[in-house]
Amino acid sequence: MQINVSQQLKGTIGTVRNYEVNEVIDVEGCSYTVQGTVTLMRTDHGILVKSNLNTASGLTCSRCVTVFDCPLPINIEEEYLPTTDIISGSPLPVPDDPGAFTIDERNILDLTEAIRQYTLLAIPMKPLCRQDCAGLCPACGTNLNLAHCDCPPPAGDPRWEELRKLIQNDPESTLKNQKGRK
Repeated sequence: MQINVSQQLKGTIGTVRNYEVNEVIDVEGCSYTVQGTVTLMRTDHGILVKSNLNTASGLTCSRCVTVFDCPLPINIEEEYLPTTDIISGSPLPVPDDPGAFTIDERNILDLTEAIRQYTLLAIPMKPLCRQDCAGLCPACGTNLNLAHCDCPPPAGDPRWEELRKLIQNDPESTLKNQKGRK
């Protein structure tokens, strides 16, 4: 997604332009339809980009292994720095930060890389199809969101066995703990 900002770079500090976005962006081999608003503001160094974009991704639930559509909000706030002087056309010093976003020599601001990076950051590390996803039965593999299975409950971790015995032998402390939580 490219925007020509030559006129805005010639403008005064604080000049604002808004753009509506509805484009398909390729991120790591997947196509994402990105929609929303991008605001460009002229700063003393370059152009400040603020955006509220939305997209969705087909992700695999980490509990039940089903594919679901996950909405991804993309909120970008980055300053793009010019690489050439807008008046003379002479090259400007390269920014100190190697990851800084720049405006090319034709005064084109390309949002594609920022959208790609922010989309990757918006994807959850452990996606869930819903908060109360029951997952898969560890014995038979049935999706417990769709059906109930008749498998016996899994045996607990043997390292916790002594604690289970204490709780089972002292029902009064269990009642006190439950009342204290309320």
